[in-house]
Amino acid sequence: MISLNTLATLVVMVPSWSCNAFSPPKPPTQSLQVRPSTLVESTETMVVLQPPQQLTAEEQLQSYVSQDGIEPSPSQKSYLDDGFVFGLDGSGLDRPKGKGASVVVEGDSLETTPQQIGIVSATFAGHALFGANAIHTLLSQTDVNVELTAATSLATIIASWVAADFGSGVLHWSVDNYGNGRTPVMGNIIAAFQGHHSAPWTITHRGFCNNVWKLCIPFGLPTVAAITLMAGEEHPMVSLFFAVFCAMEIMSQELHKWSHMTKKEVPGWVNRIQDLGISIDRVSHAQHHMAPYAGNYCIVSGLCNDALDKSGFFRWMEHKVYEINGVESNAWKLDSELKARNLRGEYRLPEAIR
Repeated sequence: MISLNTLATLVVMVPSWSCNAFSPPKPPTQSLQVRPSTLVESTETMVVLQPPQQLTAEEQLQSYVSQDGIEPSPSQKSYLDDGFVFGLDGSGLDRPKGKGASVVVEGDSLETTPQQIGIVSATFAGHALFGANAIHTLLSQTDVNVELTAATSLATIIASWVAADFGSGVLHWSVDNYGNGRTPVMGNIIAAFQGHHSAPWTITHRGFCNNVWKLCIPFGLPTVAAITLMAGEEHPMVSLFFAVFCAMEIMSQELHKWSHMTKKEVPGWVNRIQDLGISIDRVSHAQHHMAPYAGNYCIVSGLCNDALDKSGFFRWMEHKVYEINGVESNAWKLDSELKARNLRGEYRLPEAIR
């Protein structure tokens, strides 16, 4: 095995191989609508569509989980902001009825391309190589103590999995609430996450590589290589931790996809890992899709959601951002009472919206 530092400095050249989805995408339906997005070019007033007022929160959640689709009715609340796409009326986005698909980012497509397959294949192969070298280095450092190496590696992997859930929540919260399609570097990811609320079933029409490849950019090989170099060979578990962390952040989008699919639409083992809490389940994520989209942001396992929402961590973060630069979160724009409570220092998310 080559050393971690040598591996981190190599230009990883991995041939792309067939990248099959863990769960096959749905075939295109007649409800698929692909139209240019006005996200980047328009700053017109956006009108938010709320779930039908005659439904209780429990009825909205049940309808979402059963995937019957909720046809929202427009409210009169509007925003003069630059790229807020939760508002559908006048935003250039249409919410398909039922489980239709609608591509909201200009230039995006539901078709998996060879480039996406190559990027995803090389990224996961590289992460696996970094992880394997880290374990091999630790084995050498422990004088081939297999039990100690296995226990340390397993503990590192579990810790990384928990951290990845927290990290997915921070990422999800930030792109849901701030920025737009013009934001440097993250613009496409922000537009995709915010637009996801207008057509949540679109993700289920994507193949694996088409679904996750964008996250290979911030969580790809250069990130793991840089961290490995900074940590040095004397700290191989740092390399293993971040190899697993970055791989799980990329996989979070596929775990997210499964939470939007029925039990019959995914393999049986997916239902089992959801039941075990290894992957985000349908009910927990459905709660996120209720306005003002202020909680349940973590999408790896959802393990951190309860603690983060009860503690008001994200509301506290929004208050700090507002104090620094005066920018309101999108959740505040959707719920003036939520904003008022946060400004009073009441950060705990009410049970009705978590």
